[in-house]
Amino acid sequence: MEILVIGAGVGGLAVARGLLAAGHRVRVFEQAPARRVGGAGLTIFSNGAAVLNDLGVSLEGVRGRIDRIDALTSDGRLRTTMNLVHTAERFGFETRTIARRDLLDRLGEGLPDDLIRYGMRCQSLTQDRDRVTVTFDDGTTATGDLLIGADGHHSVVRRHLWGEGVVRSATFGTWQGRSPVDIDLTRTHLHLMITGREGACGLIPAGDGMLQWWFDVRWSPTDPRPAAPLAELRRRFGHWASPVPEVLAAVSEDDLGFFGHHWNKVRQVWGEGRVTLIGDAAHTMPPTLGQGANQTLEDVWVLGRELAKGGDPAVRLRAYEKARYPRVSLVSRLARRSPANWRIPPLIGRLFPETSQTSMLARYSNRLSAAAG
Repeated sequence: MEILVIGAGVGGLAVARGLLAAGHRVRVFEQAPARRVGGAGLTIFSNGAAVLNDLGVSLEGVRGRIDRIDALTSDGRLRTTMNLVHTAERFGFETRTIARRDLLDRLGEGLPDDLIRYGMRCQSLTQDRDRVTVTFDDGTTATGDLLIGADGHHSVVRRHLWGEGVVRSATFGTWQGRSPVDIDLTRTHLHLMITGREGACGLIPAGDGMLQWWFDVRWSPTDPRPAAPLAELRRRFGHWASPVPEVLAAVSEDDLGFFGHHWNKVRQVWGEGRVTLIGDAAHTMPPTLGQGANQTLEDVWVLGRELAKGGDPAVRLRAYEKARYPRVSLVSRLARRSPANWRIPPLIGRLFPETSQTSMLARYSNRLSAAAG
């Protein structure tokens, strides 16, 4: 089949890679003028790593291995621990953090040079029983047997299918960066998640002396941006226990990036006819569980599995959506209601002891590992 993909992010490149390997003809259209190199890092849990392995994408050489996640109070008390070594031993894939641009590079290795057309903003689409046609802002069109919307939480394809106003803003936003920070934590395989009344902080060793870090604060789309965001973060979080003050002292304003959290209620049917969605286009969720990219990769794997069965493509797309709905809706709800967002640290340790946390992680993050590995 000839398959059109809108969006050349992680989901777009991953689905293109899988479909090309299955013998389909694929064209990818990206509205940006060139490959995106922004964004900080992504945590690839073993469910995402299993899919990447199936796609022929190795994480070999990625130094940011994560063996444990410790949740702390803002004064440094341990609340709970998640054992990722247990998960890796059970499912065969380690958890790693990788820069978004590096993951895009690995996904793009070996793909045809002319696969992606940049500067192509999708404006509208039409379909009949046999074909789908996309019209772009420059007036040109492209026609294929299927269309996959991998164009993120601002998805034009989703707006065509679902209408406006589906994605809602959540109550938090994230300031994040990836910087060389010379502290003991940077040389470990320990991910810290720290919460207090002021917000939340995550510190993730990324290998080669780099630290992936983020701070969550209350946020609304109408809030003005602070004139000096790093100074504001130091004021808000600088009194927290070590190593938070040391990290804030080491990073610079140039390292900072911001994104607001958004979510949409996951639908049982995502697409229509010969059109479907993957990733944030279908299930935008807050980043509190680090599952956004991993769930996108699971979409790719299940979609490829369904299309490989043959038959009516529209039927196969609905089967893909039906298969993904229970799992991704669960993860989306967990992300939106994550205890990390409650900001009541003493309660969480009592409610979620270490064994429960590890069990929960294994439950939602790895059912595909054995199948895709």
